[in-house]
Amino acid sequence: MSTKTLKFADNLPNLILTGQKDTTWRLNDDKNLSPNDNLTLIRKETKEPFATAKILWTKETTFENLTKEDKEGHEPFKDQQEMIDTYKRYYNTTITKQTKLKVVKFQLLQKTQTNQAQPLRTN
Repeated sequence: MSTKTLKFADNLPNLILTGQKDTTWRLNDDKNLSPNDNLTLIRKETKEPFATAKILWTKETTFENLTKEDKEGHEPFKDQQEMIDTYKRYYNTTITKQTKLKVVKFQLLQKTQTNQAQPLRTN
């Protein structure tokens, strides 16, 4: 089985690495994300992998029909408008309450070691 990749923007990798995020919502699933798929999680800005994960379950729904379970493990939004505006920015397309999406629940397997130099600490 091949490994699929998922890109995450902004501060999301840190939420994943600290265990606060284990759910992602994806539009236009061109990768056919399915339970038991292995994932490489990538920082969108730098294209660097930061972790590996495994999909536990997926579900297709719309923004207006997201359930409490669909939102667990996902970064919160203050309201539906903020959520829609965020996804408009991520996908650079029109998003409505009726837009279809795929909920992907995953389990973090391993943090990826990077070869980046750590900043010097000054006292």
